[in-house]
Amino acid sequence: MVDVSGHLAMALLFAAPAWLLWHRREALAFVGLALATAMLPDADLYLRRVLPVHHHGVTHTVVFVVAASVVGGVVAARLLTDRLNDSRVIEPGTVATPVVFAFAAGGLFTGGLSHVVADVLSAPDKASALEPLWPLYPQPLGIDVIYYDAPLWNFGLFAVAVAVHVGLSRLERYPLDTRYRVDSADQQ
Repeated sequence: MVDVSGHLAMALLFAAPAWLLWHRREALAFVGLALATAMLPDADLYLRRVLPVHHHGVTHTVVFVVAASVVGGVVAARLLTDRLNDSRVIEPGTVATPVVFAFAAGGLFTGGLSHVVADVLSAPDKASALEPLWPLYPQPLGIDVIYYDAPLWNFGLFAVAVAVHVGLSRLERYPLDTRYRVDSADQQ
């Protein structure tokens, strides 16, 4: 389990391809969503005060991350679709509810999954190994590559992640022309 800076760094690395799919504003929104859920699996640290859950339990599974992302995507689609279409940021009426859902759920999933992967890479030094594929594969999984209190790993990884984002944000040939573009006003 890396510290908070390591989890944020991993979320940044997982979200880096956003720069290849969308323009700056959309890529930043996706990265923001990923960062917002980078610490979501650690909700068990608070939930265990009121529920019988343990750290690195059910909240550190892909099933939990998918469920939380779907719920977050539904909420975002309900709350943001009309606001986006009414704003001057995007051409009015061009963003459909399923697009907002997929974009938000994808960003939230990216952040949550990055947390689980970071803990798989680092959990055994301070905590028990995770079962990230539970209930499909209920065996513990831990690789122990990154140590929790290692500033070089955590802050070094964060510095690398920020450098990757700065570099990708300066690319002239972005975004790639795909059907996953959010800014349909630019598509001819």
